[in-house]
Amino acid sequence: MTQKRIKNWLLIAVLTICGAVGFSSCSSNKDNASDKGITMLADKVWMYGQTHSDGFMLDIRTMTEPTEGIAVSYAETQNSHSRAQLDKVVRHAVQHDGYVGGWLNSNDGLYYFDSSKLFPENEFRSALHFGRDNRQYSVYILSLGTEIPVDGKVSEIVNRGTIIFGTTGDYRPLSFREDDGTYWGFGIEVAKEIARRLDVEITFAPTSWPTLTSDVLAEPQKFDLAIGGITITDARREMMLMSDGYLANGKTILCRAADAQRFKSLGDIDKPEVRVMVNPGGLNEKFANENLTHATIIVHPRNEEIPTLVAEGHADVMITEITEAPYYVQTDSRLAAPLLNEPFNHGEIGVLMQKGQDDLLQMVNATIRQMKSDGTLRQLHEKYGLVYAYD
Repeated sequence: MTQKRIKNWLLIAVLTICGAVGFSSCSSNKDNASDKGITMLADKVWMYGQTHSDGFMLDIRTMTEPTEGIAVSYAETQNSHSRAQLDKVVRHAVQHDGYVGGWLNSNDGLYYFDSSKLFPENEFRSALHFGRDNRQYSVYILSLGTEIPVDGKVSEIVNRGTIIFGTTGDYRPLSFREDDGTYWGFGIEVAKEIARRLDVEITFAPTSWPTLTSDVLAEPQKFDLAIGGITITDARREMMLMSDGYLANGKTILCRAADAQRFKSLGDIDKPEVRVMVNPGGLNEKFANENLTHATIIVHPRNEEIPTLVAEGHADVMITEITEAPYYVQTDSRLAAPLLNEPFNHGEIGVLMQKGQDDLLQMVNATIRQMKSDGTLRQLHEKYGLVYAYD
């Protein structure tokens, strides 16, 4: 908005407000009217703040809160607190973008206000640069309700223009790499949504179940975060950061359809004559070693090949997840998952990253929350035939 249009808007707003409260002198002195108009607008903002102590972003032209955008405060109005300094903030907002943010500081009991600029959410890079230029610690994403530091891992990714996800690419339907190098799957779509929120390109880097932890912790980093069938565990959380869950899972089995009645419990599987096949280095192998001490364990290096090997009779059972088994049952009539509705344990799948990337973790968690609330995550569950567990 140009300065002329801002002034015209202010004068109209002032005359409207003054007329509503009976200030007959408003139209006779524009400067006086402007001062009174600023004070009256500031009074309205102050009153609004009293019922929004947890913080707000207000469009003072309409006295409504925008629900989308990236809010960044101007340096000129920093450390403006309480009603006495609110006129300065409102005046600045009138002369610039028309937005005022406020929050109650519980430590000193003062209400702080700022004139703010609102960027579209696909202009993350511009918002971060503006925040840095205006000596801000963070920017605020309205739709996610999330603060992101202007200097941190997210800023590094945004400035680079690309986010790099490590993924195994061997776990249908969560993360699979085709022969031409393209990736698809539930986790891949979650990754793309995170990249979209950051307004950056996306790149996938290979990792494997045996090397997943070392790849995440590598210095220099091989990728920014890892996704695709990664179960949230206490052990992983001790060494790394894990996001909130975006998909429920649990251990189950695949077997030949002809053997579906043969395997009704772990006890039926844990026999020397039962050949159990697992991929190396992950939780499937760990589960088999801990719970199937009598069965014959076969370790096969490529997870995506195991269902076919079971179907062809090279093994009797595959230890897998309730997130993976339905895909193979639907695509290969030779296979069955007789214990799909009775998993041996319960857990969730999340995103994995190095410690010290708390701002990135916050961004990922906010994106997952938003996907849950707006129905995007449910749509992905339906697309891939998976059970939605977040009602």
